[in-house]
Amino acid sequence: MKSLQMLRRGLLLAALPALLSACALFSNSKDAKPAALEALTPSIAGKVVWQQRMDGVRFPLNTVALADSFVVADSDGVVQRLNAADGAVIWRAALKEKLSAGVGSDGRYAAVVTRDNDLVSLDEGRTLWRKPLSVPILTAPLVAGERIFVLTVDRAVLAYDALDGRKLFELRRPGDPLTLLQPGAIGSYKDTLVVGQGSRLAGIDPLRGSVRWEASVANPRGTNEVERLADVVGPLVRTGELLCARGFQSAVSCINAERGSTVWTRNVGGVMGVGGDAQTVVGGDASDRLTAWRTSNGDVLWNAERFLNRKLSTPLVLGQSVVVGDFEGQVHFLNRETGKTQLRLPTDGSAIAAAPVAAGNTILVVTRNGGLFALRPQ
Repeated sequence: MKSLQMLRRGLLLAALPALLSACALFSNSKDAKPAALEALTPSIAGKVVWQQRMDGVRFPLNTVALADSFVVADSDGVVQRLNAADGAVIWRAALKEKLSAGVGSDGRYAAVVTRDNDLVSLDEGRTLWRKPLSVPILTAPLVAGERIFVLTVDRAVLAYDALDGRKLFELRRPGDPLTLLQPGAIGSYKDTLVVGQGSRLAGIDPLRGSVRWEASVANPRGTNEVERLADVVGPLVRTGELLCARGFQSAVSCINAERGSTVWTRNVGGVMGVGGDAQTVVGGDASDRLTAWRTSNGDVLWNAERFLNRKLSTPLVLGQSVVVGDFEGQVHFLNRETGKTQLRLPTDGSAIAAAPVAAGNTILVVTRNGGLFALRPQ
């Protein structure tokens, strides 16, 4: 029933069982045995430099990394900004409401969506306003330019003034018959808002809500609507003029955001977003085989199969390492050039709940049980 309650206009209610079956097909099977952890002699040093605890994370958390801090939230509606150096609380807001999406933040303003489908704006921890939304939200809002941008489950885009909550525009595009019940992709490039709509990325004027360009991430294939489901899933990777993303169960692509054109596409299954930087894009397939591609042209750099069925997080590419978490709370550091494991650090034994993020050389991972672990490779 909860799944049914998450559907509104733009979705086919009758197709819900097929949609959920499609998600199950391309996620790790309950019967698939996770690969055992390899014997490892670390080739780099690293440690947990601080840790904090909050309530559990039972929603699709987006952790925000700023220049010197992190913004996080838990399922019970506690939103906080933490100093990256030592974990000290800079500000904290206790909404006392369950969350369904978050966090978006630019450092001053933050935004989350509650289970009652209210969009809530915060100013350094103080609630400014809330707006009821008619369509459910699973994707963390984007906060930029004193505006809050929201991507609904049917991939409409809503824009609000961060300070007073005025609705600035609403953009609805012709939708696909099915929409994935998974966080979508939303980000920015210079003065362009970028969102995933179906199997495409769209560049949008953030002031007027008009479409500037569209580019294909995946070419849906299959004999029915479930097989052709190829929504762009978050997070996006932005590096220079390129935006790289995954089309659900279909492909990984990089788009030139200046021209709005597809630079390269690699047909590969997978249900999670990709990580990357100017040299390397990394993602796992539905069985957690990791692949690294050259960012400029999509050439395969390496493959790693030793994490099969370990329910990997979206990777982070930082310095000379690729950082990825698994269902047991293990955080793996891989050499970005070869894919060989450099280091493994444990957390609290529960799954990594969000993509690892970095502020400077401090990496933050968040677990399902609410553990906040700041890691620092050396």
